[in-house]
Amino acid sequence: QVQLVESGGGLVQAGGSLRLSCAASRNIFSIFVMGWYRQTPENQCELVATVTRGGSTNYADSVKGRFTISRDNAKNTVYLQMNSLKPEDTAVYYCNAFLPISRESYWGRGTQVTVSS
Repeated sequence: QVQLVESGGGLVQAGGSLRLSCAASRNIFSIFVMGWYRQTPENQCELVATVTRGGSTNYADSVKGRFTISRDNAKNTVYLQMNSLKPEDTAVYYCNAFLPISRESYWGRGTQVTVSS
């Protein structure tokens, strides 16, 4: 079992920045793919960014150049740095840990990000 706890959400004006954190209950980054997803007010679930155990990253086209996913192995924490935020980034952001070999998947409870225009 893996517990994931997100933090760092909040209300920010358009153009502002936020950094989300996802703390894992144990060291899993060497085997899991870590990702951030979001659920919009329209109930759309979108992949935002992922980072593999090898450090490769992948981003949704809508956030490329603005968001950066990173991880701190020593702290068992994954981050999502969000810059140049737009109102359409408003969503609940969820952290996910996925183990491809067994297809195990774990989710945090989410953190709300609201971007005002």
